[in-house]
Amino acid sequence: MRRHRFAKIIATLGPATSAPETIRALFAAGVDVFRLNFSHGDHDGHRRRFEAIREIESATGRPIGVLLDLQGPKLRIGELAGGSAMLEEGGSFLFDLDPAPGSPERVALPHPEVFAALKPGTDLLVDDGKVRLEVETCGANFAGTRIRIGGEISDHKGVNIPDAVLPISPLTDKDRKDLVLGMELGVDWVAASFVQRPRDVLMLREAISGRAGLVTKLEKPSAVERLDEIIELSDAIMVARGDLGVELPPEDVPSISRRIVRACRSAGKPVIVATQMLESMISSPVPTRAEASDVATAIYDGADAVMLSGETAVGRYPVEAVDIMHRIVAQVERDPHYREQIGAALTSPKPTAADAISDAMRRIVQTLSVTAAVTYTNSGSSSLRAARERPNSPILSLTPHMSTARRLALVWGLHSVLSDDVDHVEEMVEQACRTAVAEGFANVGDRLVVMAGMPFGISGTTNLLRIARVPPPTSTAANLHAPAHPPSDRPPP
Repeated sequence: MRRHRFAKIIATLGPATSAPETIRALFAAGVDVFRLNFSHGDHDGHRRRFEAIREIESATGRPIGVLLDLQGPKLRIGELAGGSAMLEEGGSFLFDLDPAPGSPERVALPHPEVFAALKPGTDLLVDDGKVRLEVETCGANFAGTRIRIGGEISDHKGVNIPDAVLPISPLTDKDRKDLVLGMELGVDWVAASFVQRPRDVLMLREAISGRAGLVTKLEKPSAVERLDEIIELSDAIMVARGDLGVELPPEDVPSISRRIVRACRSAGKPVIVATQMLESMISSPVPTRAEASDVATAIYDGADAVMLSGETAVGRYPVEAVDIMHRIVAQVERDPHYREQIGAALTSPKPTAADAISDAMRRIVQTLSVTAAVTYTNSGSSSLRAARERPNSPILSLTPHMSTARRLALVWGLHSVLSDDVDHVEEMVEQACRTAVAEGFANVGDRLVVMAGMPFGISGTTNLLRIARVPPPTSTAANLHAPAHPPSDRPPP
């Protein structure tokens, strides 16, 4: 099941893709990580999907990542008399805490913490920004506004407040219950919504307690303002362009998305580009040319992964959506200009052994005819650092821990394989050659470059680089065509 591309594909499971045979077809079409969106569905449904993924993993022998996407806080208006109301541009409108049904003059906003953060001049956006209002007067339990862009609103529509940092936790009671299930199942990544500031990321890390990687979804302008701090505290970043597009002017989203991708690449943190990538394929068997270009742009920028949401969760053509995304990614990566672009975005190595070794690995791959780079990793840090360099060859990531292998399924260029621990350099090289042949990355006589750390088995010690040729099988060497014996899973040290 080797993927002949570097960037990864994430697909959201939902009503259209709950059957095990459909999930298997999605994986065969190119999915590397499956997303369970806890904004929809129930625990039983998510459990069944998770179990189907693990059955496919067992049958294929390929580590598959699973991402739990938490719903996060949702700000919504209350009910309206008759279910809807028309707001006329230029008129006044009141938000308050009164639970009585609303009208064209007022509606409940049952979030006292919102009123505490408002001030005159603050914008309130209703229904994904379709209706825009500006606060003129406010207090502890009300906000009087002027309607700047009118339109119809209806019961329980969402509210966005781009100009304010709200005193709201990124974890709701529902999220905490969902997180308990996710940790029980053993998801590999947790994606967090409504992150406004670095301390929100710290709160989320404490809740996860190292049991999964943390993907911070960048949805709020306040989070973008403190981008470098949030990237530093996160394990990965998701560019949630849909939510950013509500709270920021649409013309700002492309440049901010590119800025986020570059900052993540510089920091060596995986970055996902998400939302509306092939949106028309919810109902159409082919994407628009603009959508194909959108996916391509994310790949040219060097994103680790691109994500499908409604296209696979509720769409009529989920497998076709994955297939065309795979083809777009692969075609971009064959373009000589792709290499020029991602190479131009490389940053200088830091004065550490791991950075020096990784930088040397990339240069060796460029200089010599190297079939694959091989990394040995416990926690995943060595493989992440190698992927940051975006070498021309695929990266075969060997680890004794299934949890690490699954988590790295998200990362650009990495093909994770379970391996035995090694005790000396000769054994390391032998195992690297054997696995490269077994996984379809090399043949006898091909050249590999191998990265590892000594002493073996200690995380964060990348300090060894070895160039090797795959030898022919001999009576004294292990059969190169036999895969390494996978050990039992256990958490990394």
